[in-house]
Amino acid sequence: MRYFKYIRSLMLAGLSAVILTTSAVYIEQAEAQPTQTLQAAASSTNKVYQVSPLMVVNAPSSYLNKTVLMKAKFDKFSTLGLDYKPAFRSSDDYISFLIKRDDTTHDIPLSEMKLFLTRTEAEKFIDLKTNDEVEIKGVVFSDALGDTWVDVKQLTITKKAPDTDDNNGVK
Repeated sequence: MRYFKYIRSLMLAGLSAVILTTSAVYIEQAEAQPTQTLQAAASSTNKVYQVSPLMVVNAPSSYLNKTVLMKAKFDKFSTLGLDYKPAFRSSDDYISFLIKRDDTTHDIPLSEMKLFLTRTEAEKFIDLKTNDEVEIKGVVFSDALGDTWVDVKQLTITKKAPDTDDNNGVK
């Protein structure tokens, strides 16, 4: 009888060791997983998607929280989309601007895309004119109303539009 108690205690001890070892392995895996997830998230946020503005407008949720790089023609500074609660950007801190649609021969702004620039950054571009070609690097932060909402991180003028006189002719 004593022999059976001894074997039983050895078996329980062995079983406890297996359970503890297995638990330790799962704990290590669970602790390692957030790091892997954070690393994957960090690498995806470093990726820049070079796209046309219309590609983003046609599928804003596909680019949500992603960095995009777009080439466009500047239209004008605006207040469009500012202070809208679901995708809030304060008019005290930001200015928005419009770019032109590139799928038409008419001068139509791409109002489905809300582009936000901090006011301090916008002051550097006070001389931007309609039809100046720009490169926009930003993060799509919302798809509220089915539109594209972009925090512009970098704005670069790639080509100045020709000067025009008051009669819509080139100087």
